[in-house]
Amino acid sequence: MFIRQTAALTAFLLVTAAPLAGAAEKPTDPQIAHIAYTAGTLDIEAAKLAIKTSKTKEVVDFAKDMERDHEAVNSQALALVKKLNVKPEDNATSQALAKAAKEERAKLAKLKGAAFDKAYIENEVAYHKQVNGALETLLIPSASNAELKSLLETGLKIFQGHEQHAEHVAGALK
Repeated sequence: MFIRQTAALTAFLLVTAAPLAGAAEKPTDPQIAHIAYTAGTLDIEAAKLAIKTSKTKEVVDFAKDMERDHEAVNSQALALVKKLNVKPEDNATSQALAKAAKEERAKLAKLKGAAFDKAYIENEVAYHKQVNGALETLLIPSASNAELKSLLETGLKIFQGHEQHAEHVAGALK
């Protein structure tokens, strides 16, 4: 499962990195806002599934942290786009993220117990690695608006902590 999810996330990176092929085709701020919000929403959905499914305290606590933190960042993002009068723009990257996450949630929903915990946490490690990489290499450098860039940089710091936390939980599950 981990390999399949990593492949899906690699596909996400290819879609995300595609605008870099042509220097003039970097994502716009409305597209970046949509990608970032979508990524947060998808992790909230995964967290809700883990809270409902897992019986392992460490996994449930981690999922609650993901739900809380991603909801907070998404609230800040919504407030910012409203303040800036920017309408987030759906795009191929957001759509690829949503499709991959839907497929992964369907796979996770079929699992129980230790198998669920392991797959969920491995997915969280991989997801945060990929999203953090996209933030660092594409989304933050492409953001034109200083406030959007600042929010993305703050999100990156939080999500790097999530990646480390997920790695710690994954180690504890072994």
